[in-house]
Parts: sequence; structure tokens; C-alpha cells
Amino acid sequence: MKIAIGSDHGGIHLKKVLMDHLAERKIETDDLGTYTEASCDYPDYAVKVCDEVVAGRAERGILVCGTGIGMCIAANKVDGIRAALCNDAFSTKMSREHNNANVMCLGERVTGPGLAVMLLDIWLDTEFAGGRHERRVNKIMAIEKR
Repeated sequence: MKIAIGSDHGGIHLKKVLMDHLAERKIETDDLGTYTEASCDYPDYAVKVCDEVVAGRAERGILVCGTGIGMCIAANKVDGIRAALCNDAFSTKMSREHNNANVMCLGERVTGPGLAVMLLDIWLDTEFAGGRHERRVNKIMAIEKR
């Protein structure tokens, strides 16, 4: 599995924690920035990560900003992306199991590193249930074609 990962200045430290954890799990990452704490615009990094996922160069994506909200909103503007803001274990599990989320969004200012790593593991280890959920995900994806 390959994960595209990106953050703005508000998520750069948590991004590093997540990348270290992914390396421990022997999961390849592609760090698409930002690389400094200088103020930058989160939509730029959301698009970079989502483009990698949509193109198939990464199986999934992870985005980190201050709250995760801005990244999630920006990511969901990209056709083919189902981004989920993951703040708790149940929602994180359901984002994969029921919604087949292909991008995880986290907020460094609201989610501590221990919880973020736990949520990442849940998100990586949960498979899409398919079945009736596949029909619903297909309906969500059809909205992009309107």
C-alpha cells in the first residue's frame, strides 16, 4: 500500500508522527508537503494528495491541518475523493466500512498524536463492507456527474 500525505503549516508536526508510524508499519508514503512551518494554503496540499489518489499513484491519502475541516472540505471537491474527518474511533471505522473513504483528514490542534495514531490504524485496518453500502457510495459518486 502507498499513502499520499500532506499538510499545511498547522498540521506539519502531526504529519511527521503519522509518517513515522506508517514507516513502522512498512507502509510507503509520498510526502507532498508542506515542509516548513511557514504559513501556507491548505487547499493546495489537499489537491496534491487527492490527485495522487485519483490517478492511482497512491491507494489512499491523509491530510492534516489545524482542525482537519478545511482539508476535508477541499478534498471532497475533487472528483473521485471520499474524504472523512476522523476525530473518534467509531466514525473513523465507519468512514471505511460504510463510506469507503479514500482520504483521511485529521486536525493537529484538536487530535493528540496518540489518538491520531490509533485512528490511523483503525482507518488502515478497516475494510469496506460493500453490499448495501456499495450502492450508497455509488450514489454519492454519481452526484459528481450532475
